[in-house]
Amino acid sequence: MKKNLITKVLALVLITLLLAACSQPQNAPATAKVNPSWAPNLTPLSQEATVKVGMKQVVSDAGILIGMAKGYYSDLGIKIEPVQFNSGQEMINQLAAGQLDVGATVTSSGLLNAMSRDIPVKIVADKGINVPGKGYYRLVIRKDLTGSIKDYSDLRDKKIAIVATASLDEIALARVLQKGGLTTKDVDVQVIRSFPDMLVSLGNKSIDAAMVIEPFVTLGITKNILDPWKDPAEYDPDAQTALLVFGTSMTKNTDLANRFMTAYIKSLRDYNDAFFKEKDKSTIIDILCKYSVIKEPELYEKMFPTGLNPDGYIKLKGIELDLAWYKENNLLKSDVTLQEAVDHRFVDFAIKTLGTYQ
Repeated sequence: MKKNLITKVLALVLITLLLAACSQPQNAPATAKVNPSWAPNLTPLSQEATVKVGMKQVVSDAGILIGMAKGYYSDLGIKIEPVQFNSGQEMINQLAAGQLDVGATVTSSGLLNAMSRDIPVKIVADKGINVPGKGYYRLVIRKDLTGSIKDYSDLRDKKIAIVATASLDEIALARVLQKGGLTTKDVDVQVIRSFPDMLVSLGNKSIDAAMVIEPFVTLGITKNILDPWKDPAEYDPDAQTALLVFGTSMTKNTDLANRFMTAYIKSLRDYNDAFFKEKDKSTIIDILCKYSVIKEPELYEKMFPTGLNPDGYIKLKGIELDLAWYKENNLLKSDVTLQEAVDHRFVDFAIKTLGTYQ
């Protein structure tokens, strides 16, 4: 009798456990991805993707740095892995090989020649333009020469430094000289691989002028060793100073590329709000101090601001002029058209998602 009672109790417990198990949802789905509030119509990637980005963490990289800090990329299922490079060519090689996903760079013969080999590397968005009256990348002259170098023709025979040949830097100098009827053959071109070293050379008077980027323009002015001279809007108004480039891994993965670009454009807009509308500027400066190579907040208040198109589009005329210069100087192994070099479809997607900048 006692044995039968125990058996019945055990059976009742077993039935209770089975019923409880059946009441639980089977194969419960993972937590659903939530669309970010800043892009409510865009679903994040179903699985997190790591994107390797080659950059120097300068101010013109704000579209990446701000998005990292504010979580725009992670909101869309993207983890950014910054990669530092010693040379632009090394970055281009890895983009072409699929070992790097995104490059923050400038035009160069190496980049365009990679495209001419049918490697799907594309210029996809703006990463730096000069703002009229506030050019952040410009020709500066030695302070003690301001009285003798007044016009473009006065640059003849002067020692002028650039960081690299066969790239944007040589093109920029060529356009300055062209205003005075000169070419690079009419000056003594000095290749100095870093902007800080250019300031040293200006200070010790071993060069007369240099193509310099911020914050080194402002630092040189502060040290009274250079004059910012003429504004770039006068001699190179269509310049596309820096570029965002997608490698093969991005151009072949549209879902990832579109989401990366949407976060990038959102970040560019935060930058523009801060530096051109004075909106939440201290927060953006704090982010740039933390993530970029410029750590002094006061410099951001003094520097000529990097221009970053809040709608992301490249200055097509600038790229077209660059292509023409490379061809004229026999630096391209085969012809590259503007349509082959630039791919705006990812920016188009971001603008469709976010709307145009107001």
